[in-house]
Amino acid sequence: MTAFALSGCVPRIEIAPSTEPIVINMNVKIEHEIHIKVDKDVEKMLKTQSDIF
Repeated sequence: MTAFALSGCVPRIEIAPSTEPIVINMNVKIEHEIHIKVDKDVEKMLKTQSDIF
């Protein structure tokens, strides 16, 4: 009878889903820099022939 009395004292845990959607705010800033080191002859050619590209 003691076991029956103690079984009524077991705590009950209940997990209920939220009624509102989960919102995740992400502020992302992406920056990039490209450094190109060219030979002086190539740099001169690019300046004189700007229509290559």
